[in-house]
Amino acid sequence: MDSTRRRADAADNRARIIHAAREALAQADEVKLNAIAKRAGVGQGTLYRHFPTREALLAEVYREDVDELVAAAPKLLAEHDPLTALARWFDRLVEYAEVKRGVLAAVETAVWKDLSAHSLGPIGDALTVLLNAGKVDGTIRPDVDARDVILLVGYLTRLEQEEWTTRARPLLDVILNGLRREENT
Repeated sequence: MDSTRRRADAADNRARIIHAAREALAQADEVKLNAIAKRAGVGQGTLYRHFPTREALLAEVYREDVDELVAAAPKLLAEHDPLTALARWFDRLVEYAEVKRGVLAAVETAVWKDLSAHSLGPIGDALTVLLNAGKVDGTIRPDVDARDVILLVGYLTRLEQEEWTTRARPLLDVILNGLRREENT
């Protein structure tokens, strides 16, 4: 097997492991590496070659989710009006926060500080893009900023798993409605 094919196989294995870990985090409070390896269709040795510790794997899941969430903001604005783009971004935020809950429960404090540094700036920047577009077109209140929204959505990590599907999106709808600029009638 040539080195290009080995690298492609390794990249595919890594992606499958991350995907399996993301699914496991969304479905259970406890994440076991042997179950993730099985779900990904790889051996434990392959999993450990890519991610030597549980924390390393969970941190990578988190980083990828942050990167996807950040990249979604300009794409959504290109396809939708600012308020719709923000609402769709909030939908993605719910998925991100669900994974974040699992990561928070599993990752040591030192790793969590590093992850927070990776996410808060870029997420705030993405949110600022969405909010500013809505302010320009007059659909978003001019007196809110990304920090306001981040503080409001921080509650998502406090939801219990059994109430996630019934509360997460409806509560984000409350925030979205609060961000709308009132029309002068």
